[in-house]
Parts: sequence; structure tokens; C-alpha cells
Amino acid sequence: MNKIGPIYRKRFDARCAARLSAPDGPTGRAVRARRSITVNRPAEELYRFWRDLSNLPTFMDKIESVRVTGDRRSHWIVTGPLGLPFEWEAEVVEERPNDLIAWRSIAGSGIDTAGSVSFRPAPGGRGTEVTLELEYTPPGRELTAQLAKLIGQAPEQQLRQDLRRFKQLMETGQILIAHDGTDGPSGRSGHDQRRHAGAVRLVAGGRR
Repeated sequence: MNKIGPIYRKRFDARCAARLSAPDGPTGRAVRARRSITVNRPAEELYRFWRDLSNLPTFMDKIESVRVTGDRRSHWIVTGPLGLPFEWEAEVVEERPNDLIAWRSIAGSGIDTAGSVSFRPAPGGRGTEVTLELEYTPPGRELTAQLAKLIGQAPEQQLRQDLRRFKQLMETGQILIAHDGTDGPSGRSGHDQRRHAGAVRLVAGGRR
């Protein structure tokens, strides 16, 4: 069971209820995905790395950049279908140190998005269980298929690969899964190599 904050969970549930009660029933407009992974690092370290949202492009395939513009605000650029960029402003709507970060796009954004990441002690003292949940809602039916591609044809698979890269980065300081889904450094493009180099510096600089 996902134990994200009650306020954020109510917002998620309210949006889902509104879709289900619409005159034409569920439209399939919302693209949702949820995955978990166990990372052998303390929750405090993982939370600190994730809370700087500008770190996300180092391991999340479709995110080109996240520019922090304030204490709770950020500007996101994501690679969409045919390589076209999607941009929006987002805000952190709930956070609990070492436990939860939840965010959403602000009113007026072209794309309605929301997400959360939680950090829980893994069974047997094996580190931290990280659970990532994302939701994207396009502004109209015609973008539904394109928005699905934004986070991958199979969103759960896309999140699995992103979290695998996050696990490798936090545990070893290296990413051995290229952003095309292949294993091993030989599968990286030049862009992936730059991301990888930056990720190693980030982790190395963040550990004592």
C-alpha cells in the first residue's frame, strides 16, 4: 500500500473520482505509473539527493532539465514524442524530511502532472524502499497517446529503469544502465555520458 501523505493522497483520489463520475465515464486521459525499489543507502541521504530536483535528469530518462526557481518552485523540461520538448512550472505541495516529497504542476501549465516519492525502511535493515508514483494528464483527448509516450510506451517499465539507475547511482556512484535501456557503459550516447559524468560528481560531492 502506498503511504504517501494524506493531503496529497486526497488530491489524487479526488481527481480520479472526478474522472470516473464524468458523463462519458473514464476517458483514459490520465497516465499513471508506480514502482518501488530497495536502495542500500540511508533514507536521509536519498531524500537529500532527491529534494534537489535538479538532480532528477541524471537518472530519469525523459527529463531533460529541472531548474529550481524557488524554495518550492521549479521549471521542468521533458522530451516528448518526436523529440519535442514539453515544459511546465511545478511546486512541491508536501514534504516530510527523509520520508516524502510530493509535487504537482501549477495552475495554468499546459500539462497537468503530479508525482510523489516516499522513503521507507526496507525489511531486514536492507536500506530504504523508494516508491515513485507519477501521473500525467494531457489537456485534451488528442494528446493522450502522445503523453503515454512521454513517460514511455509502458510507464511502469520506464519507471523501473529510472529507479534502477537511481539505485546504481546512489549505491556505487555510477550508472551502468544507459538511457536507451541497455546495460553497460557502451550503450550510452554522448548525452548519456555527460549525464553519467555529472551524476558521479553529484554523488561524490554529496557524500562525506
